[in-house]
Amino acid sequence: MPPVMLRTEALTKGFTLHLQGGLHIPVLGGIALAVAAGECVALGGPSGAGKSTLLRCLYGTYRTEGGRILVRHRGAFLDLAAADPRAILAVRAETLGYVSQFLRVVPRVPAVTIVAEAAIARGMAAEAAREHAAALLLRLGVPSRLHGLPPATFSGGEQQRVNLARGFIADHPILLLDEPTASLDAANRDAVLGLIREAKARGAAIVTIMHDTAARDAVADRLFPVPPLQDAA
Repeated sequence: MPPVMLRTEALTKGFTLHLQGGLHIPVLGGIALAVAAGECVALGGPSGAGKSTLLRCLYGTYRTEGGRILVRHRGAFLDLAAADPRAILAVRAETLGYVSQFLRVVPRVPAVTIVAEAAIARGMAAEAAREHAAALLLRLGVPSRLHGLPPATFSGGEQQRVNLARGFIADHPILLLDEPTASLDAANRDAVLGLIREAKARGAAIVTIMHDTAARDAVADRLFPVPPLQDAA
């Protein structure tokens, strides 16, 4: 059996609205999820169930209120929910990749450099990283004439593809993908699905949100329903 790479135990999360008199809104309750190497799990559930909140908790962007988030890092499990900021940064650099729907980068940095930096941070030589970045951008439909330009000048779809290239180039053992095929045409959607399949084949554990059911069914091994909190056990 493939090893479990990511596991949550009794994960809970809510938000306190300080401008509303400290009103507390619970979002996630008792989430128990396990994802193995080479497996792609798609988060399901109605709008507002907390799918995006769960993904951000798994990345350490949101701190949990209870439970554990166990990530296989450097050969052992580390509880991301209890880790300090330095440990979280190390996990992100070496083990845990995240592709959001939006590209946030330093202005004026060329697209190929932005993508290559993610591979260099994982130990790839700079020249090889730039070549790999250029090939990946081309595969995702970003023409070479744009590679030397900053993505701030790109369309929304082009920025999304730069973001995807940056997320996939580093070959993280665990990948979190937030709507990776949203707003893409059929050709680019198929390219992304191909990258997901290749990541699974090399043993990556993947958690994704996909509202495109055809794309989701093409790559996901199973659906993990995130229950509305009133239905959570």
